[in-house]
Amino acid sequence: NMRNSDKPLSNSITETNVSEPPSKKNDAFIKKFEPSDTELKDILESSDSDTELKAKADAVRRRIFGDKVYIRGLIEFTNYCKNDCFYCGIRHGNNKSHRYRLSKEQILDCCRDGYGLGFRTFVLQGGEDEYYNDEIMCDIISSIRSESPDCAITLSIGEKSRETYKAFFDASANRYLLRHETADYDHYSKLHPRNMSLENRKRCLFDIKEIGYQVGSGFMVGSPFQTTECLIEDLRFLQQLDPDMIGIGPYLTHRDTPFKNQKNGSLDLTLKLVALLRLMFPYALIPSTTALGTIAPNGRELGLKAGANVVMPNLSPTDVRKDYELYENKICTGEEAAQCRGCLEQRVKSAGYRIVTDIGDSPNFKNRRI
Repeated sequence: NMRNSDKPLSNSITETNVSEPPSKKNDAFIKKFEPSDTELKDILESSDSDTELKAKADAVRRRIFGDKVYIRGLIEFTNYCKNDCFYCGIRHGNNKSHRYRLSKEQILDCCRDGYGLGFRTFVLQGGEDEYYNDEIMCDIISSIRSESPDCAITLSIGEKSRETYKAFFDASANRYLLRHETADYDHYSKLHPRNMSLENRKRCLFDIKEIGYQVGSGFMVGSPFQTTECLIEDLRFLQQLDPDMIGIGPYLTHRDTPFKNQKNGSLDLTLKLVALLRLMFPYALIPSTTALGTIAPNGRELGLKAGANVVMPNLSPTDVRKDYELYENKICTGEEAAQCRGCLEQRVKSAGYRIVTDIGDSPNFKNRRI
């Protein structure tokens, strides 16, 4: 079984594979890194090629996106959730969670503040809260659209019917984020109660893509019971879905969940997977997540250097931020939106990149629309 040090990655992905972003003629692609399961297992279980992997990932992201880092304004508008996922701090069964909902006017105020700070993408994220039915959500979406016609509206509110996804899309939502969390059926059943299924999660993702959204998925790294084989399965599922956005972060525990005694995921493995994702999905939008910044003070900078090209500062009102606690010790819960944006701008700059305020559509998505 050859170790990575014996077989350099440069054999698989080289500078000569790299070309300009896809043109309308479809004639210029960066060749995707397409490792076998054995190669993936070697890369994931050995640290021999980590430095090389990250350097190649950064080279690929710079060829396609330059030093641009896209900024998305996150609005966590409800922490009510009907689901009982075993890893999540806002799970339905956590009666210690201090619950809140933002009104339409509060959400619009967050968007107005964000617009003034240069944000051109708003991400509405929340638990699966049945209070926000189709009528209420569509009204919120179309109100944001009428005030900000030049912005992208991203939703991250979980599993819905195809009809509901279509209604949100028709109300002018553009993007939808729904992490699959794990693509291994057995592993999925260990992380979620019986009334949730991986089949339905996958159905949602393919519906979202077919309707015409830019679609985002992803997974936790180091979640309880996760094996290397689970991670390979995650990467294979993403190849099947071919998403526009891929969000990953280390699993982080929460004291009020059944997994309270489980250990956190690893920074190094998460960074390695960010790099792998950049090489396997050269055109994807990959955030350097808050969870990375929570597990290490410079985690988000390290994520950018490993191939990530999106950051998502928080636009939620400061008085509710500490209550949107999916995991413990979450960072940036006390800062005003302007501070959050300024702090991230400095961090991005120190890592050798620059924040841009363009809407930042996925090149992958643009190419599908041609």
